[in-house]
Amino acid sequence: MTSAQTPDTDVDTAIDVHVENVGGISDADVTLRPGVTVLAGRNATNRTSFLQALMSALGSEHVSLKGDADEGRVDLSVGGETFTRTLERAGSSVRTGGTPYLDKPELADLFAFLLESNEARRAVARGDDLRELIMRPVDTAAINAEIDRLKEEKRSIDDELDELDSLSDRLPELETRRTQLTDRIEETEAELEAAREELETADASVQRSREEKDSLDNKLDALGDARDELESIRYDLETERESLDSLRTDRDEVEAELDAADGEEEVDVTKIEAELDRLRDRQQALDSTVKQLQSVIQFNEEMLEGTNEEIAQALRDDENGSVTDGLLADSAVVCWTCGSEVDEGDIEATLDRLRELRQEKIAERRSLKQEVSEQQSRRDEVRNATREYEQLERRLTSVEDEIERREDKVEQLQERRAELKERVTELEDEVESLEDETYSEVLDRHKDVNRREFELDRLRDEKREVEAELEEIERRLDDREDLEAEREEINEELEELRTRIDRIEREAVTEFNEHMDEVLSLLEYRNIDRIWIERTEKRVREGRRRVTKNSFDLHIIRSTDDGTAYEDTVDHLSESEREVTGLVFALAGYLVHEVYETCPFLLMDSLEAIDSNRIAALVDYFASFADNLVVALLPEDAQALDDDYRRVTDI
Repeated sequence: MTSAQTPDTDVDTAIDVHVENVGGISDADVTLRPGVTVLAGRNATNRTSFLQALMSALGSEHVSLKGDADEGRVDLSVGGETFTRTLERAGSSVRTGGTPYLDKPELADLFAFLLESNEARRAVARGDDLRELIMRPVDTAAINAEIDRLKEEKRSIDDELDELDSLSDRLPELETRRTQLTDRIEETEAELEAAREELETADASVQRSREEKDSLDNKLDALGDARDELESIRYDLETERESLDSLRTDRDEVEAELDAADGEEEVDVTKIEAELDRLRDRQQALDSTVKQLQSVIQFNEEMLEGTNEEIAQALRDDENGSVTDGLLADSAVVCWTCGSEVDEGDIEATLDRLRELRQEKIAERRSLKQEVSEQQSRRDEVRNATREYEQLERRLTSVEDEIERREDKVEQLQERRAELKERVTELEDEVESLEDETYSEVLDRHKDVNRREFELDRLRDEKREVEAELEEIERRLDDREDLEAEREEINEELEELRTRIDRIEREAVTEFNEHMDEVLSLLEYRNIDRIWIERTEKRVREGRRRVTKNSFDLHIIRSTDDGTAYEDTVDHLSESEREVTGLVFALAGYLVHEVYETCPFLLMDSLEAIDSNRIAALVDYFASFADNLVVALLPEDAQALDDDYRRVTDI
């Protein structure tokens, strides 16, 4: 490496780059310093190859191995750390490894690595829709996923509020029942107290022997116990029968749901999986094709530039002529695939067609991704329906088992009730044999007291159940205000998310237009007054559907010699004007997305369409943003830049 017009670099701030077998470079060590570094030289002096190597160390995949090498390597030492990228040939592609500077280089690839093959520059030159490029750094998928999550959360809250409404409607009924039970308990307590007093009075009036009285009392106690148990059995029977009715209703509902599910069209999940496999295979094939096309495009771009030594030899017109001289002499070159002499413009046209083909494959891949997503959703729906059907079958089995268990319980209770009825009849007969006319009244009083005690216990139990249900409903209703507030917050957040992408698009377009005006004003072009982006809606095909999507269209404002302004399109621009427009767009993206916050390098190449003074203005302006700006220039263009900028003249 040779440098000129530059003081020695301080060791603490030096940026060392070691390159092996990248592009046209066999082995090179280059030292940069913070600020602006100018790679000054003619064509075929490995300037573009060095920029590709630097891109690779920073994390980019847009790099090629030297034609005669199977392995390559780039080491970038900056700020006391060394970042390494390894390259290995794998068939027609290059496999990368190591630990680059950037974990996610996509943003830098778009708006910081501004070589001739830069995707943003090329998209403008072709007149593509720019929305995908501008919005690619924005994680819209995460926003849509958050919208789906919030919608599900809102549905859950709505269901809970509906349930609370139902519970609220039940409150008056429960409160009325509690009041009725309270009144009935008070009445029963009073009746029981009166019955006990009457029993004591009747008991005291009976003059019997102790032995006879004890025997009768025992019989009466047994009769009271039997009657209590009989009443309890009756209550249990009523409860079980109500439960059976409810269970049978549930069974009918589940059977109806199962019948409805049986009526739906059965979808074979394996066919969907097979279609998914086919789509994924096609997607992988497209990925491979896109990567191969990129490699072919990069290789041919290098061949045109002359960075491959073997092809450079084939391009020389004579033994002593240089590649650059040959290219300047006329536009004919020796084709490195067939050996015939072809016009350089024909090769450029072929490259343009390859680039267009690559974009078509990328669009097809994007469409395939959407179709894969739709098939996955369809598969998940089928699986969910299958799970729900199986759950219904399990629920039906559970309900039928419970019905069978309760029917057995009812049968047992009926048998026990029959036994108790016989027992009560026997005890009544025995008591009647012991009682006389006077004691018959005592027996009636005992029966009355037992009946009222049982009724009082039943009423108190029912009141406790009603009060417990009321307490639970009131406790849950206390949460209504919090749930409604939470739902309102979710509604506001959903509204914000739904408009966020639209707002981001509008803001991005506005910022791009402002920054393109700013960059264009630096260049002071008389034949281009303004470059601006318009956000419009278009109907496009997405998978099997046609949907409305936003489109970002580039407009050019020009003016005639008499000052009349008119609108033009990219198609009508000259090649140099297209190159300038693409560069303006890419540099605006660098500013809009604040790429300098995450990537400390801004790389610029292929600026021949701009004169040296305008290049100097651009470099001076962007030097205030980029920690390290590396620009490849012809020697005559480099002369216009500040003498304090570091020069690298040999790689």
